Amino acid sequence: MSTTLKKIADQVVVITGASSGIGLATAELLAEMGASVVLAARSEKTLLHVAGRITGRGGRAIAVPCDVSDRSQVEALAKTAIRTFGRIDTWVNNAGLGMYGRADTFREEDARRLFDINFWGAVNGCVVALPHLKSSGGALITVGSEVSDSYAPLMSIYVATKHAIKGYVDVLRVEVEEVDKLPVAVTLIQPTAVDTPFPQHAKNDMPKEPKLPDPMIQAQDVAEAILHVAEHPTREKKVGAMSLVSTALSKLIPSVADRLSAGRVDDLTYDEKPRNPNGALYQASEATGVAGRTNGTGGNQPR
Repeated sequence: MSTTLKKIADQVVVITGASSGIGLATAELLAEMGASVVLAARSEKTLLHVAGRITGRGGRAIAVPCDVSDRSQVEALAKTAIRTFGRIDTWVNNAGLGMYGRADTFREEDARRLFDINFWGAVNGCVVALPHLKSSGGALITVGSEVSDSYAPLMSIYVATKHAIKGYVDVLRVEVEEVDKLPVAVTLIQPTAVDTPFPQHAKNDMPKEPKLPDPMIQAQDVAEAILHVAEHPTREKKVGAMSLVSTALSKLIPSVADRLSAGRVDDLTYDEKPRNPNGALYQASEATGVAGRTNGTGGNQPR
């Protein structure tokens, strides 16, 4: 069955991790294009501020505090969306965190918590959203990463969560689109490094402040990709040239990819002590903003 998706202006869109970075950029672009947006994240104060900013501009948005690792909270998110707007046309699994440290020195408790948020959070979103999307059709979009197909040093558990997400989404796509032939487009978004507050929110076991490697793309680039696949059924979409390069090298010339990956270790830290080693792994951060801290100073606070 072919899937026809609505224009963004006619859609009700649920997006998790909407309080900062890619999620915030996507939510604001969706609202600007006329969509009704359901904003979800653990950061209640920030969500309310973002929703107020959108509605103040004439847009349609509601804020729903939600920890995606808790299935019951994700179910409540869907019910609130239906109760408020009557339906769900697109669901975007975007919530996620990073974790920096050597592959043999992490705490099991931290690793399991990261899987609860990144992997099980995405699975919860898919399982909860599907019954609503099956009835009238729609898009089920999950934000993975270029490391869903490749890898990066000092980020082993994060990379593992993104590999797991890709495996789950690939199987789900086959079952939904090819076996059951439902009118739901299942899409994986794979951006390269994005200039967001990702490092500041990450759990950090390193002796230095973490950062993302250059070159970075902007959150707006990923937001535009998400809006595109919300209107046009797409299997997967890589965002940024480095996503294409890293994936190709990992598959075709893995020995070269290994050496290049090792050479990026120094580009993953600032020359300063960690500012917030626990990040937002166990406690929501009210820090917001689309862009991250690209120069090693400052940070983003609610606007």
